[in-house]
Amino acid sequence: MKFSEFIVRDAILVEFDTDDGKEAIIRRMCEALVDAGALAEDQLDDVVRAIVRREEEGSTGIGHGVAVPHTKHASLDRLIATVAVSPQGVDFEALDGEKVHALFLVISPLDQPGLHLRALEYITRQLHHDRFSRFLKTAKSADEVWQLLEEADQGKFAV
Repeated sequence: MKFSEFIVRDAILVEFDTDDGKEAIIRRMCEALVDAGALAEDQLDDVVRAIVRREEEGSTGIGHGVAVPHTKHASLDRLIATVAVSPQGVDFEALDGEKVHALFLVISPLDQPGLHLRALEYITRQLHHDRFSRFLKTAKSADEVWQLLEEADQGKFAV
């Protein structure tokens, strides 16, 4: 699996800052997927609710300035995701109590749980590379984020 297979390039958000809470963060990231044509507008509210429900089970703010909100949804026929970078950090109720600077939002079809898990594993594995994580959190443009994702896909951050 590679980022290029599921990240929606036109939905990448940078300079992303909000003090409006976790649901507003999730909604803005989902709106970026709608704006990019990857998620149907009539499914927006339902997808946001599904991700918020998942967050109520336990925060996907995994620590070290990273969050990976995710859900499975019946309206999708393929795995989609986006990335948001927040230089100031946003409050995502992370497990370590720190602000989050890099978010990966993942939505997959209900009938493809293996694909969903592989995407989450791939994201987590890449974020364990300190250089990748550090560069991502300071990216200044969507093109810069995309370049980092491509470099990760090519194994440039592997130790």
